[in-house]
Amino acid sequence: MASTDLPDRFNEEKSVFTVRGAGAPDIETGVAAIREVVRTLPLRPGVYRMLDARGDVLYVGKAKALKNRVTNYTQVMRLPRRLQRMVSQTRAMEIVTTGSEAEALLLEAQLIKRYRPPYNVLLRDDKSFPFILVRHDHAFPRIQKHRGARKAEGRYFGPYAGAGQVNRTLNALQKLFLLRSCTDSFFRNRARPCLLYQIRRCSAPCVGRIDEAAYAELVADAEAFLDGKGGGVQAKLADAMNKAAEALDYELAAVYRDRLKALTFVQNSGVASQGVEDADIFALASEGGAMCIQAFFLRGGQHTGSQSLFPVHTQEVSEDEVMFSFLAQFYEDVPPARLILLDRQLEEGMLLEEALSTKIGRKVRIEVPQRGPRTKLIEEARRNAAEALQRRQAESTGQAKLLAGLADLFGLEGPPDRIEVYDNSHIQGAHALGAMIVAGPEGFRKNAYRKFNIKDPDTRPGDDFAMMREVFTRRFAPLVEKEARADSPEREKGEWPDLVLIDGGKGQLSAAREMLEELGIEDVPLVGVAKGPHHGREGREVFHLLDGREIMLPLNDPLLFYLQRLRDEAHRFVIGAHRGKRSKAITTSSLDEVPGIGPARKKALLMHFGTARAVKDARLEDLQRAPGVSRAVAQAVYDYFHPGG
Repeated sequence: MASTDLPDRFNEEKSVFTVRGAGAPDIETGVAAIREVVRTLPLRPGVYRMLDARGDVLYVGKAKALKNRVTNYTQVMRLPRRLQRMVSQTRAMEIVTTGSEAEALLLEAQLIKRYRPPYNVLLRDDKSFPFILVRHDHAFPRIQKHRGARKAEGRYFGPYAGAGQVNRTLNALQKLFLLRSCTDSFFRNRARPCLLYQIRRCSAPCVGRIDEAAYAELVADAEAFLDGKGGGVQAKLADAMNKAAEALDYELAAVYRDRLKALTFVQNSGVASQGVEDADIFALASEGGAMCIQAFFLRGGQHTGSQSLFPVHTQEVSEDEVMFSFLAQFYEDVPPARLILLDRQLEEGMLLEEALSTKIGRKVRIEVPQRGPRTKLIEEARRNAAEALQRRQAESTGQAKLLAGLADLFGLEGPPDRIEVYDNSHIQGAHALGAMIVAGPEGFRKNAYRKFNIKDPDTRPGDDFAMMREVFTRRFAPLVEKEARADSPEREKGEWPDLVLIDGGKGQLSAAREMLEELGIEDVPLVGVAKGPHHGREGREVFHLLDGREIMLPLNDPLLFYLQRLRDEAHRFVIGAHRGKRSKAITTSSLDEVPGIGPARKKALLMHFGTARAVKDARLEDLQRAPGVSRAVAQAVYDYFHPGG
């Protein structure tokens, strides 16, 4: 018996049951392991995890009565083939009991998002959705785009389907309510209005062009508008415009006119809300075993965007079960609307209602419209889901042909499921890093991208070959160690690449091959992608293979275009990461690492000495003469930069 790392609210009781057997899949050994667990299971709600011989999670499930639910897995002939395969790989189980079935559902969704088990229905793209945040931690609140954990004090409006939708809405809101979007540090250091004030997108509270009470009124109007109470704001602006026109202040009237136009833009964007204020709408389309779920978001009577989502591991799973699993995982990170409209009745819909209501602390309703204007929203979602699925299947057919072509071109065993592309970036050796992007049959897998900061002190600045060796060591050494610890010598599918593309020629390819050989890896296909003899001409790339062959494809070959897209995505990712690293380096200082030096003392030292380098080289007596720096602080700074005394 052992404990598992789970949130406090689920720490009521945790147990791990293990029965070890052979590493190879064996249904009888799997059933025996499950039966051993069943003997001690309670008739209580909870969550169970099926583990394979390596300890990796195969499946996460929840139950109203754990003993009854897990017993079903011992009756193998009644299980679908998918679950029979899972049982044959099961060698251990982990059990977590909860206070209710609703809690079990919330925990199940959390664990599925964390472990991404191969036998659970999964959201393919689990990126976070953006919100609009009006911060309340400042006398003059800031309006901004927000993505990630909602920890900052303020009000969050959304979710929005994408960053583009948020940016367009923020742009209109700036024109409409003139709220600041700058950071607090920028705000504090202004002596005169910035450009946003000049183009009438900010009221310039930083320099006193508006007082706190008037700005608070703008904030209240903005929040009321985002809450769906835009009618009052519109009437208020129209009245102000008319009064300005009557007073012959046509310039001010034009300002109000422009703000009314911005309000109309936000109100009229997207799908008609059919009188619904706050709702999430979902509909599912299925064809040939593939499924698409279309999501529409309505907040404050406004359409905040839509997204087509494609769950995976849906083979041999009913549409209703896919929809239920999808919603539980979707709302793990996204706060639900008060109303959720679905295109189908779910068997456990009331349980999902209870779980979501418990999670956010207010009532959530799930409805399936049968008549009236809300059915138009469902019909629109269904149509979009079907069209998105058709487009995706057409793209998948073309993608399958490309991957089959890659297998023929490079002599692979079959179409690659995981392609990794590597590239490096630095400026004369400074801020060096490597990057890896991943692609597969479904396109780019951005949640698998990785950055590698070059840390080895033996790597000479600008040595691309040494950088490649370090990147490959850090990427593949953990895989080799994990394989060595496993009970089965079988290589885990999904973690190892079927094809590796390296940006570079023979030198980079040789460095990568030598590193893999040192690790004992000889079966990972490597291909170098180098510019041809005419470096300025696109389409003359040369592909270097390990057997010494060099391949050049015709200029109009679809395979060439696909390989160029892979390489260009690697370039985009590594250059973006490198720029971020440079920007961070510009805004940091060696003084940031000195214990006891906060922003005020750091500023005092820099104002006195001019640069961080001058502070580092200063004598103790000079440090003590700096304003605002005590003898103890001066001694701490000196000791930090002169550890030898």
